[in-house]
Amino acid sequence: MFDEMLSRIERGEAQGIIAWHPDRLARNSIDGGKIIYLLDRKLLVDVKFANFTFENNPQGKFMLSIIFGYSKYYVDNLSENVKRGNRAKLLRGWRPNHAPTGYINDVATKTIIRDADRFKLVRKMFDHFLTDTYSIKRLALETRSWGLKSRQCKRMGGKYLSVSNVHHLLTNPFYAGVVMWGGETYTGAHEPMLTREEFERVQIILGRPNKPSPKKHHFPFTGMMRCGECGSSVTAEKKVNRYGKRYIYYHCTKRRIDYRCTQRSITSVNLEKNFEEFLEQISIPQKTHEWTLKQIDKARAEQGMVSAEQVRSLEKSIQDISKHMGNLTTLCIRGLVDDTEFTKQREGLQREQQLLQERLVLAKKGTAWFEPAQVLISFSNRAIVWFREGDAQIKREIIEATGSNLLLRDKKLFIKARKPFSDRSKRLTHSKQLAVLEDIRTLHTNMDADFQHTMRLVRHIASKCFYITPQDSESKK
Repeated sequence: MFDEMLSRIERGEAQGIIAWHPDRLARNSIDGGKIIYLLDRKLLVDVKFANFTFENNPQGKFMLSIIFGYSKYYVDNLSENVKRGNRAKLLRGWRPNHAPTGYINDVATKTIIRDADRFKLVRKMFDHFLTDTYSIKRLALETRSWGLKSRQCKRMGGKYLSVSNVHHLLTNPFYAGVVMWGGETYTGAHEPMLTREEFERVQIILGRPNKPSPKKHHFPFTGMMRCGECGSSVTAEKKVNRYGKRYIYYHCTKRRIDYRCTQRSITSVNLEKNFEEFLEQISIPQKTHEWTLKQIDKARAEQGMVSAEQVRSLEKSIQDISKHMGNLTTLCIRGLVDDTEFTKQREGLQREQQLLQERLVLAKKGTAWFEPAQVLISFSNRAIVWFREGDAQIKREIIEATGSNLLLRDKKLFIKARKPFSDRSKRLTHSKQLAVLEDIRTLHTNMDADFQHTMRLVRHIASKCFYITPQDSESKK
């Protein structure tokens, strides 16, 4: 509007300006220079102000330029004060802006706290995406069914999350306890919604190459298997026989030009029978299931103390990193390390420190692995039932959680059980079951990435299938 006003003056549509004060006209050297230049060219005859006297003569234009200079000084000084306040707030770990969805700004304490209405829903959104079975579009539609909306405020709010909104949330490191501001990274003082490893896992899923493109027909097991003869992927298609009955067939894509694959197709019904045979092999009988849960409760009661040595080691490592960061700051102040190298090393140390702090929390809990053990043991007991009773999506998720390296050859499925699942078709002794519990403890303590992904899938499946029990399945039979 300011530029449009000057253009109209240059076209001769007006010869004067009425304003409250000179600082309403110009707060930078370019705008102030344009006003003075128009006065010099006589295109602008007069300027009137409510509380400032101006005469169109050399002295008046000189005083006007001084007032413009004061206006620019005020803006520049205000900008520096705001930046200084932002820097101080960032060093304390607080984001100097509106809180993202899932959090709210606490006006009283000038901090950021969890939003009681949205925090758990946003966390649920991350949990769904971490299962690696949801696209961003499907996740955006899912959040609508939960009633998740952006927070109501003066200028915006009350709207469902779009696909771009969901993508922005998934890529925002604020949810992992990190504040990004001005190209620099700060450790946030707010309550993180995710661990650093979970956030990095989300970024890997988002940036995964060769993602399958959306298809018109949805087949639950495509993209999971490979041909056992030529190594090509296994695809599916719908067929209609001469009687009008529809079938789904899975078969090798046969895309190798240097080899002629001889494998024949298999119906979806027979393929699911293969999956059920695999799940039967890794399932735990009801009596063993009950005995194992009692052992877990017994071990939980006996383990009253945490590993003091591990806690001391982690605390010492965290202190060493803090000292290293202090030394790095001293080197930067003395000019021995440039700003780029300082920022790079500090971000690396902050990431390492946060990971150690997360492990310290787990070490202090001591019995944190018991809950995953109970979930996995119960899942092993009920997976076959949930597979039979669940929909196509549930069936796919169960196979993804329990199996890997799926090969299809001669209409027979060869599948390797993921850790800590194992073949229990042979006699399962109590000592072997205790060894399974030890595997779960080791994988959880070492924060194994594959194990963490398996646990996310298992919890996600259990949350949707908890109402299906083995007794229900037997009664239906």
